[in-house]
Amino acid sequence: GIAFLPVDAAARAEVKAVFAATAAAEGLQLLGWREVPVNSDGLGPTALSVMPAFEQPVLVASPDRPVASELELERRAFCLRKVAERLIRDAGEAEKTDDASDSATPAGLALYFPSLSSRTMVYKGMLTTAQLATFYPDLSDERFTTAIALVHSRFSTNTFPSWPLAQPFRIIAHNGEINTVGGNRNWMRTRQAMLRSPELAGESGDLARLFPICTPGASDSASFDEVLELLHLGGRSLPHAVLMMIPEAWENAANMDQARRDFYAFHAALMEPWDGPACVTFTDGTLIGAVLDRNGLRPGRWWRTSDDLVILASEAGVIDIDPATVIAKGRLQPGRMFLVDTAAGEIRDDDEIKSALAAEAPYGEWLHAGLLNLDALPNREHVVHTHESVLRRQQLFGYTEEELRIILTPMATSGGEPLGSMGTDTPMAVLSKRPRLLFDYFAELFAQVTNPPLDAIREELVTSMHGMIGPEQNLLAPSAASCRQIVLPKPVIGNDDLAKIWHVNADGDLAGFQCALIDGRYRVHGGGPALTAALQRVREECATAIENGARILILSDRDCDADHAPIPSLLLTSAVHHHLVRTGQRTQVGLVVETGEAREVHHVALLIGYGAAAVNPYLAFESIDDLINAGVISGIEAPAAIDKYIKGLSKGVLKVMSKMGISTVASYTGAQVFQSLGLSDEVVDEYFTGTAHKLGGVSLEVIAEEVAARHAQAFPLTPTARAHRRLEIGGEYAWRREGEVHLFNPDTVFKLQHATRAGRYDVFREYTDEIDRLNHEGSTLRGLFALKFGQRPPVPLDEVEPVSEIVKRFATGAMSYGSISAEAHETLAIAMNRLGGRSNSGEGGEDAERYVPDENGDLRRSAVKQVASGRYGVTSHYLVNADDLQIKVSQGAKPGEGGQLPGYKVYPWIARTRHSTPGVGLISPPPHHDIYSIEDLAQLIHDLKNANSAARVHVKLVAENGVGT
Repeated sequence: GIAFLPVDAAARAEVKAVFAATAAAEGLQLLGWREVPVNSDGLGPTALSVMPAFEQPVLVASPDRPVASELELERRAFCLRKVAERLIRDAGEAEKTDDASDSATPAGLALYFPSLSSRTMVYKGMLTTAQLATFYPDLSDERFTTAIALVHSRFSTNTFPSWPLAQPFRIIAHNGEINTVGGNRNWMRTRQAMLRSPELAGESGDLARLFPICTPGASDSASFDEVLELLHLGGRSLPHAVLMMIPEAWENAANMDQARRDFYAFHAALMEPWDGPACVTFTDGTLIGAVLDRNGLRPGRWWRTSDDLVILASEAGVIDIDPATVIAKGRLQPGRMFLVDTAAGEIRDDDEIKSALAAEAPYGEWLHAGLLNLDALPNREHVVHTHESVLRRQQLFGYTEEELRIILTPMATSGGEPLGSMGTDTPMAVLSKRPRLLFDYFAELFAQVTNPPLDAIREELVTSMHGMIGPEQNLLAPSAASCRQIVLPKPVIGNDDLAKIWHVNADGDLAGFQCALIDGRYRVHGGGPALTAALQRVREECATAIENGARILILSDRDCDADHAPIPSLLLTSAVHHHLVRTGQRTQVGLVVETGEAREVHHVALLIGYGAAAVNPYLAFESIDDLINAGVISGIEAPAAIDKYIKGLSKGVLKVMSKMGISTVASYTGAQVFQSLGLSDEVVDEYFTGTAHKLGGVSLEVIAEEVAARHAQAFPLTPTARAHRRLEIGGEYAWRREGEVHLFNPDTVFKLQHATRAGRYDVFREYTDEIDRLNHEGSTLRGLFALKFGQRPPVPLDEVEPVSEIVKRFATGAMSYGSISAEAHETLAIAMNRLGGRSNSGEGGEDAERYVPDENGDLRRSAVKQVASGRYGVTSHYLVNADDLQIKVSQGAKPGEGGQLPGYKVYPWIARTRHSTPGVGLISPPPHHDIYSIEDLAQLIHDLKNANSAARVHVKLVAENGVGT
């Protein structure tokens, strides 16, 4: 094997000593270390400055424990590597935190093996491709031959470059991103408590010495590699392990063979997919292959030549091949596996591979014995609540008349999420003076440049809202007990479905489905301390319930009264989820959240993202029932309206998932692809562990105060208040006098309109002063900043460009024709052209009449034209009439989501400009659906340069936390 060790001599000696002792403990004998001299010619000072010491240890089996097979030796080497790296990593961390340490303590204690294998050798480093042969001279040695070579060269975009994170890894090389990696790591962490393997640990099966399976601080590719290695060495073939982690889209594949469907369904009960755009290549030294994600969002092409050379590459033309020698070629397809077996000397067919795997165990029989379908269980009695009861609980959970009108009513009648305009002019939750739900302190993350969002509308076949709830078993010992779970068609469940789950084991004859009801309330008058104590109580009750045999936990906030308020459901869910992850009990139970708080798509997405397998928004159902009884919703019965509402919530969650490039709700569960905005470090670290949070903020005390404010509305102290009970009007989505603060309110809108219509600059100043006042009072974060004066001498005005030159660098935001009127669109263009600046056409095309100056000399042409996949109105004429061509890779106001123009706004003149049909709604694909890599971007730039050689080409990007551009 090859090892990277510290440069410091003392540290290197300590590392070698620990490694030698570990080797002996694992039944292997260390024959010695051989220094490999580094040829620095051509590497340059940068490479050498970050280069670790490079040495080569040689390992053989101990004579008193002969190795029965090559695979057994591989397993011993795997255990040795995991244990040694953990011991040395822990020792290094201890030295960093040891206050008694002094300069004599060895520095930089670390050990990393690119490979420690009897089957493969891995060469890697922070090198350019041209430097590789110089750094590793054995690669140029004619005596060094191999039948297999797996090469990966990549510019890192989502990790800080380091030698251990360079690709390839021990088994794989990965082109793409694992979008669900945060959740995948959490699930693997909690699965460790149940892992047992006689193959890796003898009769005891105890693998504790190998933990953590996923090394802290590793990349998504490195974590994938570590889990795949465990699955493979734990007893499965390499193709089997790969298909467990990246299954094809089997859920909606009507023509799939039943045995293969059973194979995937069984393994879906064992672990969630590692989801994201990915081409994973893999080898064990004999088999070498590649598999694409279920969407096929990475390219891959293969060739076979007449001399039995097989080449697979991410792009055509990577290697020069004489076309006359090519006897077969093809491309990787979504979810399909390409596999070369060098022992058999053949390319294995995808169907052959999967049929063989599906026949290895009686998966269909296991599923029949283990799975329960929720839809097949008997229904329970429907309960109708009084208007007074519903109203009181609506106040308790902060409902408004606006939400009932704008959110619930349309979803209950149409089965879809209501459409709204982009952006908001209200304060974020942490700045608001009104009590806000905890959901409002979170924002979803979104896909980046090289991990595109999905087109959930056009790619429906590869998405799935199907999930399972129940306990997991030992991942390394599959059996009929592994799939003892309940199948959920959707993550949002009605009251009947919740009752089915609660009563599924009422007779006690369905082992494995015991339920426990957890009280999610706290004593409201105790404030923050009472909320903290309640969270601790809940976590302890959950752990105890699991020890007593519970396999489904129902977290409920029902039955609040004058003394008890609901723990915010998101806080309750995440606190339990992360506590059980820490205790190693998480995979032993499924979480169901019964809450009156959730009613919007964002709420449900957050609950699922932080660990809920199913959400029952019971008060939303009761509210719909109440609206029907009051005649607000007509023409539909309550059960049908609730079904439509559940459908709308589920479709909305799918849309949110797709914006992050996630295909299945199983992968989304617990993935916590959100960032917090305005929660304190203490709250996030304890209850939302691992969540990105750049902005500090409120504590549990403030959260409790906001809950108490809503509770006081529901349970007022005076009889008069109870007699005049009504919901607040609202004011989040539209301005209301008594509602939330809006930057654009009747006063500011009037001043702006009056100033522009009358040409009154003094009124315009009144408008800007009022906006500034609202900003400074906490409507926006930027309004809290203030300029410092007097810190340095002012710049002399004669050194500053005149205003006429400065404005030439101004540009408008991209607003498409159709989203705003022709008058507004053209006025912006005229204004910027007069100034010498640039207006942006947006994605909606532009009328060709605007390319010619008007009689008065004004030009209505937008200087910047947007281009992206599937954009309406993009023609050659459009492209040549631009000074700038802007590739739209991400959308600022709605990241990861394509533009949408409702049918009633597609007037004939807009349809003509966009080359579409009047009255038919327009939904663009996600903004970079055909831009999956830097190479794709380069190709599009090349095409645009050929369309308009005089135009500048630039890219509109958005980046999340930790991603640089």
